[in-house]
Amino acid sequence: MALRRSKDRTSGLVAASTGVHVPVEGEEVFDPGLTPQEVAQQLGLPYTDLTDFSFDPKAVAILTEPDARRLLAVPLLVRGDRATFAVAEPGRPGLVEELVELTGLQVDLVVAPIAAVETAIDVAYEASTAVSDAVRVFEARVSERQTATGGETVQVDANAPVVRVVSQILTQAVRDNASDVHIEPMGERVRVRNRIDGALHEVMSLPQSMAQALVSRIKIMADLNIVERRRPQDGQIEATVDGKELDIRVSTTSTVNGEKTVLRILDKSRALYDIQTLGMPDDVASVYREIIRSPYGMVVCAGPTGSGKTTTLYASLMAINNDEINVMTVEDPVEYTFPTINQIGIHEQAGVTFAAGLRSILRQDPDAILVGEIRDVETARIAIQAALTGHFVLSTLHATDAVSAMHRFVDMGIESFLLASSMLAVVGQRLIRRNCPHCLEEYEPHVEDLSFYERMGGKPKDTFVRGRGCAECSGTGYSGRIGVYEVLRVTNEMRDLIVRNAPVDEIRRLAVEQGMVGMRDQALRLVAEDTTTIAEVVRTIYIL
Repeated sequence: MALRRSKDRTSGLVAASTGVHVPVEGEEVFDPGLTPQEVAQQLGLPYTDLTDFSFDPKAVAILTEPDARRLLAVPLLVRGDRATFAVAEPGRPGLVEELVELTGLQVDLVVAPIAAVETAIDVAYEASTAVSDAVRVFEARVSERQTATGGETVQVDANAPVVRVVSQILTQAVRDNASDVHIEPMGERVRVRNRIDGALHEVMSLPQSMAQALVSRIKIMADLNIVERRRPQDGQIEATVDGKELDIRVSTTSTVNGEKTVLRILDKSRALYDIQTLGMPDDVASVYREIIRSPYGMVVCAGPTGSGKTTTLYASLMAINNDEINVMTVEDPVEYTFPTINQIGIHEQAGVTFAAGLRSILRQDPDAILVGEIRDVETARIAIQAALTGHFVLSTLHATDAVSAMHRFVDMGIESFLLASSMLAVVGQRLIRRNCPHCLEEYEPHVEDLSFYERMGGKPKDTFVRGRGCAECSGTGYSGRIGVYEVLRVTNEMRDLIVRNAPVDEIRRLAVEQGMVGMRDQALRLVAEDTTTIAEVVRTIYIL
């Protein structure tokens, strides 16, 4: 179907069946039977249905709600001097020019159905207005109370506007698929940032006067001591946001500007991965499956916070769990519930620590045991004893890579001969961001990045690609993450090195000789396959 001149004088009507605008006579328009996707294709513009799209408050602020409704245009993102809008009427005369005049920015368009744009305007401006209104009411009440009490700070009650602000912070985090929320007092303001795909993005800026009220509200939800402001505190919140059941870990700590709060968000409804979808190459996955089929011994996943260790453990449990074995876990907290697995949650105030929980598990006739994290020598020693006495043990450890994890155990005080006898394998891992498939473009890497790629033995390439940044990836150029793994299998030769406390370099050299492909090499393979960028590898992977 081609462009045609409209003979219809029904100015501004909308074809209800398709959601495509029918402009006035004389305008360049499309057949009303076209779908929005076909309109986008003919104009050469991207298409989106705005499903589960998270709106950036900074972007929403560049256009007023009345103008957004009048133009049927919703701001999606702002990058530098360019703004991207989802529009329902891409053929509207003067649309781009008017958006440029209103915003003072260069404008890119994305086509969306009318119903989707109208709903998006409701969602985007409702959230922005709700926070703004709550802040105004909060500041007015604080001013009134300080005047009435001679400047004395009064504790905000549970019905204060701060409740709505906290609710909006959690809602925004869920819509962003954020793993963590950082609420940080910065002197003149309170910065709210969400960690999305491993990187932090600012989503909200609130007045400093709300700082203590925000922390107090979150402490009440987590059943923490709101009077204690100097000592770090940890707690837990169970909440339902946008129909999703969340388990939220709360951590507060005192800084020079006030108390900082971090919320770790665990979505209980999120689908679990299996080993096939973790991101392991076929050869690595084959070795790992063989290792976890062992009836006894210990497998440890090593990496920093947020590297996907727990996800790998759950995938391993799903691979080995069946009705013939007794699988038990001790976790802090229990992130995902399995109906056929016996799970114990840590409660330190009640005396249920990792060590105590692990001791009780050993009296429950287990076949396979998952220890959420090895934090101290006592837990490490009990886990190793369990592996030596015929149990299969899975656990995690904070370490930079698979080889250094071995030395972490020794640093804890575990004898090297016990470590060599019990350990089957150590898995080092990271999560690395994928290029957004919707906005891939060729680019010339920075000279330092290119030098690193060539120096580390990356596969020669004529062209490199990256995500330019679009509405689908909120302007980041990345969408989702993939695991990068190295599996160090403990062979007889490796046990000899461990027993005599060989240096890290010597253990790594033998591991590579015996087939281990390091995380850095796995990540460079992803660059060669255009899955990610060199800059992301440098940012994420520990480099020696």
